[in-house]
Amino acid sequence: MILLDNISYREDLALTLKGIANLELLKGKTLLITGASGLIASALVDHLLYLNEQDDFGMTLYLAGRHEATLKRRFGHYLDYSMVNFVSYDATQTLGFHEPVDYIIHAASNANPRLYVEAPVDTMLANFEGMHQLLEFAREVGTKRLLYVSSSEVYGQVKENRAIAEDDYGFVDLLNVRSSYASSKRATETLCISYGQQYGLEINIVRPGYIYGPSARPNDARISSSFIFEALKGKDIVMKSDGSQLRSYCHALDCSAAMLTVLINGHANEAYNIAHSDANLSIREFTSLITQKTGVELVFELPNNLDRKVANPMQNSTLDGQKLMDLGWRCLLSPQVGLEHTINQLKSYIDGNR
Repeated sequence: MILLDNISYREDLALTLKGIANLELLKGKTLLITGASGLIASALVDHLLYLNEQDDFGMTLYLAGRHEATLKRRFGHYLDYSMVNFVSYDATQTLGFHEPVDYIIHAASNANPRLYVEAPVDTMLANFEGMHQLLEFAREVGTKRLLYVSSSEVYGQVKENRAIAEDDYGFVDLLNVRSSYASSKRATETLCISYGQQYGLEINIVRPGYIYGPSARPNDARISSSFIFEALKGKDIVMKSDGSQLRSYCHALDCSAAMLTVLINGHANEAYNIAHSDANLSIREFTSLITQKTGVELVFELPNNLDRKVANPMQNSTLDGQKLMDLGWRCLLSPQVGLEHTINQLKSYIDGNR
């Protein structure tokens, strides 16, 4: 069983596509999606496959990833469709792809915080050089628009305890290797805007908050995913902080809908937060929702040295999503509903693959 065949998940796909203005502009277009098996991009691929299947959008999809087998496990028989193509892709290697595409969605990135500390050079080069290659490719083939999936970590440590707008920036410790992720994301955003100004490319940047959903892989090391998988195993959730840090949570399908909204309707060479004020919670509040829905306990332990090194230093990373909402996007899966659906869909997926 694959996720896209889950009835409840398909209902969420249909729900989150509602209200995206000018969605029909994607009909007949060709899209390249990097990081296609990841938490965010695989949800977006599900949306696109659903539109092709249900509404005859006729999009040609190039799904870029390191291993075709990983994509095959994620999308199953949908990879056999004639308009769906696998592209071997590694952000640190030369891009071996030359087909013209109308849109590029670049979501490939190292998403394991531990590697920001243990492999900071790889983290930085994958972010910056990976984008550099795609920008040159976009120039070469005349891509209409490129969407870059950045991160809320670009904001750094903001002193004010309020939702962060797109033009707010705080402190990033450039001499701390944990900043390899945030600083390279910042630099990559500037590279995007520079290409837009110097070469006339149309580029959009999105900055998601903390994303969760059934499209996460079991080995996803981000706590919004790993806590869910631990709970589904019947294990108590171990938190190594007091959980007071404030975050903007968003279901992967709401995030995907936001990305499509910006891709189609966003202003060129601008950045958009992906967040909704109703989903701004502390880590402890979000985790408590998981424990309530799974029956496990939340326990606290002191962090070890590595835990402290890899932790996101931002006490507040809640985002102001008004700019995105002005394009018509709305959060349709609240954390309460989104977590319930995620847990039930993952249970069904796990049971169906035993």
